[in-house]
Parts: sequence; structure tokens; C-alpha cells
Amino acid sequence: MKKIKLKKNKGILFWVTGLSGSGKTRIAKRIVGDITKSYGKTIVLSGDDIRNIFKLKGYSYKDRLDTVFKYCKLAKNITSQNVNVIFAVIGMMDKIRSWNRKNQNNYVEIFIKSDLKKIIKAKKKKLYHKKISKIVGIDIQPEFPKNPHIKIINNFDKDINYLSKEVVKKIKNLLY
Repeated sequence: MKKIKLKKNKGILFWVTGLSGSGKTRIAKRIVGDITKSYGKTIVLSGDDIRNIFKLKGYSYKDRLDTVFKYCKLAKNITSQNVNVIFAVIGMMDKIRSWNRKNQNNYVEIFIKSDLKKIIKAKKKKLYHKKISKIVGIDIQPEFPKNPHIKIINNFDKDINYLSKEVVKKIKNLLY
């Protein structure tokens, strides 16, 4: 794993990505305290919360791409003010991750890998049991990260606190 040298006076974007129900937001909320202690003021944002706040409705691939680019620009604005952002979002698009790598000063990509069948079986998200379309992983092919900085496997056989501690440990080994 190649270490990342942090740029001074800029926040860090921790981009937590994975399928809906993989545990992204739960992990993000559990690591915020450790990230704040180690790297300074930190906030957690989730794609679901931002969608609800701004009443973003579109779920097609194009709609999702446009929406997630807005998330990226919001995160860049916040990190430019020396505030860290842990952003939990599906964001399973190569264009998005490429943009973040090129445009974010301090960027850490965290992939929470979960098997869709296990997510459905564990009933982690009700959306998989509804009669709706445009679901990433079912109707929209996800573009899984090829080289995330951190990859965590969540098969729902380990406690979320354990997985969160693993993320924090890997972050501390990654950044300098």
C-alpha cells in the first residue's frame, strides 16, 4: 500500500463507497471520532441525507452521475476550508473516483465490499425488497473500485465496531 502525504491546511476527503446496505454510513459514523482526534475537525455526510435535504429525485445512471459530481464539489469546498469530510455514498462510477483523485487535495478512497446476495439475505436495505427500478447492483451495473486505498470486506459476520477499527487502523498506516 502506497502511503499518502497530506497537503497542509487542507481537509481530507474520506470517500466511503460500496453497494447500498454494505455498511458505509454505519462505519463512517463510527470512525468520525478517531478521525477528528488524529486529523482535526471532521464531518460525516451521506448520499442519502444529501438527497433528502435537497430533494434530489433522479436515479438513472446519468442522474446519479450528475448528483454525485455535486457531492464531490461540495466535499471539495468543505475540505478547502481545512475540514475533513467522511462521505458515505454509493458513488460506484469510475469517472467520479477519477475526478476525486485529480481534484481533491487529500483523498482517501475506502471501498466497503459486500456481496449483494448477502446484503439482501441480511435485509440490510429495504429497497432490495421493493418493486422499484434503477438500483445499483441490480438494474445499474456498479463500477467497483479497481485500486481503492483501503478495502474492507463486510460479509456481516463481523461486528461493525470491529470493521470500523480496521478502517481507522488502515487510515493511520496510509497517511503521513
